[in-house]
Amino acid sequence: MGRARGPRGFSGPVVKAKDKKGTVKRIWRYMKIRKMALITAIIFVIFSTLLGLLGPYLIGVIIDDYIIPKDIGGTLRLLVLLASVYTAISIFTWLQTFLMVRVSLQTIRILRQDLFDKFQILSLRFFDKRTHGDLMSRVTNDIESLNNALSQSVIQIFSSILMVSGVTIAMFSLNWVLAIVTLLIIPVMIFTTKKIITYSSSNFIKRQRDLGELNGFIEESISGNEVITLFGKEEKTIAKFSVVNERLRHSAMAADTVSGFLGPINNFINNVGLGLVIGFGAIMTVQGMTSVGIIAAFVTYSRQFFRPINQLSSLLNTFQSAIAGAERVFEIMDETPDLKDKENPIAIDSFHGDVEFSNVHFCYEDEKPILKNINFKVRAGEKIALVGPTGSGKTTIINLLMRFYDINSGEIKIDGQDIRDYKISKLRKKIGIVLQDTFLFSGTIMENIRYGRLEATDDEVIAAAKMASAHGYIKHLPGKYQTSITSGGSNISQGQRQLLAIARAILADSDILILDEATSSIDTRTEIEIQEGLNRLTEGRTSFVIAHRLKTIENADRILVIHHGEIIELGTHQELLQKKGFYFDMYDSQFNI
Repeated sequence: MGRARGPRGFSGPVVKAKDKKGTVKRIWRYMKIRKMALITAIIFVIFSTLLGLLGPYLIGVIIDDYIIPKDIGGTLRLLVLLASVYTAISIFTWLQTFLMVRVSLQTIRILRQDLFDKFQILSLRFFDKRTHGDLMSRVTNDIESLNNALSQSVIQIFSSILMVSGVTIAMFSLNWVLAIVTLLIIPVMIFTTKKIITYSSSNFIKRQRDLGELNGFIEESISGNEVITLFGKEEKTIAKFSVVNERLRHSAMAADTVSGFLGPINNFINNVGLGLVIGFGAIMTVQGMTSVGIIAAFVTYSRQFFRPINQLSSLLNTFQSAIAGAERVFEIMDETPDLKDKENPIAIDSFHGDVEFSNVHFCYEDEKPILKNINFKVRAGEKIALVGPTGSGKTTIINLLMRFYDINSGEIKIDGQDIRDYKISKLRKKIGIVLQDTFLFSGTIMENIRYGRLEATDDEVIAAAKMASAHGYIKHLPGKYQTSITSGGSNISQGQRQLLAIARAILADSDILILDEATSSIDTRTEIEIQEGLNRLTEGRTSFVIAHRLKTIENADRILVIHHGEIIELGTHQELLQKKGFYFDMYDSQFNI
């Protein structure tokens, strides 16, 4: 087809997050759209935290002032108050969680939309270098990882910091000696957490990359299932999947195992701290330096103190994964499209149809020249055929005319104007194309044909199908034009898919028409039938036809023979046969003239 695609997928060493602070700031720019909901959630956090600090204090009061003096009535009254406090805490906690889930989902919806919008403006050159599965992983897994962090972690971080601060103040107000004993554990926890987080950071990034690679392999295997079965490569595919799957297991194991140390280690440190509080508290109680109620309150406060610190450690792990995913998302969003409109582009409404290639040179990523010094002119209404061996550059010429890529040097003009001066969307809208690899969307046959011109009526869709010779088989389907087809059209034949693609191009009614092996999957009898429709379609329009069946382009106004990226012969069918050159040899090999 004249394409020389770049390598698929990524490989290479794992790198750490380039800019964690910058990534967090970018996430905040999306979140602050729901600022009022965030503020309300924070207010609920403050209420629940204050009530949480009141609970242990009430426990101490109940023990010292009511249980020890054996005041049953007073004990019951304060127990009701204590139950009310914890009920209110539960309500406020649910409300703040509810609000944060809404904020998170709104943030993720906008972020996912922006990422999808970015995909629509990136050129084919970008997609040539990446597997579809890896890109899908960024839209799904990486964004979902961020969603989990935002909905579950952001408000918890604020709550944990607030709770630690409040508990510290409460403990010092009750007994400064026991408060200092409790705080002695903090440096140990901070040191341990920092070491583990630093070590696990790169593992989380590697896990996200390996997950993207696995998704890419799965997507490719499902799409190519027919080819795998045809060549009997099931065992080889399974073996390769096992390798990729095992690689993901190793990276996930490394990330989760190292981060998993945080919980047990911090729990151990917590219990040591609790033991110190109880031990010192017992000594001070015996010496009359404090009361049983204060010790009970301190035990509860110490648990409230260490719990949010443990949560912060766990939340940092979640954020490692979320930031790694967010960076992969922002990496795509920071891609600069290599194709874009110039300032004040020409928004053309129609083309007359004159086309000119002047000294066009082009190469893909590997800098190996694909087209060399391409020169030709096409007058409006002419039918031009492009022929040549596979890989000669025929489809590349079409890709450049559609401006899927920009040329390295030279000039391509339509109606005397460089195509880079036109607005890209308008340019492509006025050029109809039927590709060799036909793609249909999930939906009905009617919807797929109408994709060429969304405002078309049902009668216009049916008329286009008749011109493309597709009506004959459509009317025999159970649902006729309302028959559902799967994504890619896998439930109909390749030839039927191409007929629908031709009908779609006919309906688009473009000024310039391109047929890239448009009848390659159609049987000879159907091809004869469709030629009349194609001739009517191309009449009065500038058209380019790429074909391997040379019989189909005998009536072309001119034929360009492409070989190794150069035009080696140019003329009508009869002129080229008389030359007895490359075209003659190609024709002779097909028909033995």
